[in-house]
Amino acid sequence: MEFKRFLVNKLILFFMLTTLITVVISVLGLVFDADTRFGYEALLTPIEFAALCILPSLVTWSRHELSQKQMLLRKVLALLLIEAAVLFVAFRSTAIDTGRVEVVLAIAGSVLVIFVLAHLFLWLKDSADAKKMNRDLEKYQQAHE
Repeated sequence: MEFKRFLVNKLILFFMLTTLITVVISVLGLVFDADTRFGYEALLTPIEFAALCILPSLVTWSRHELSQKQMLLRKVLALLLIEAAVLFVAFRSTAIDTGRVEVVLAIAGSVLVIFVLAHLFLWLKDSADAKKMNRDLEKYQQAHE
């Protein structure tokens, strides 16, 4: 995949992650700490986490087409790096009660769910794009027969 297309895909992923992270932070906040109120600076948190999650996903880039096994290994590595980065930030934060095991497990589980959902949405988008390209190719071939 050319690097420009790879970066565009990462930008799409960034905005998708920002949305998913916002939903998860809202749900977990309501479940674990519903009485807490934040200022406007808290609105930047999903953006910061999304940016943090994009960096490890760069390990999936390659100039050459990767086999399914190679891509799967790189995605697992990216997931592990993302989990480590998010948990590192959570443990360093005074706003997140990482002394409670259920909070840490909820964060780790949320990262996994967001990772799977984001990749599912990207796969659905790529699948729709591929189907459209195939239909367009069939039309082109029929017009030039």
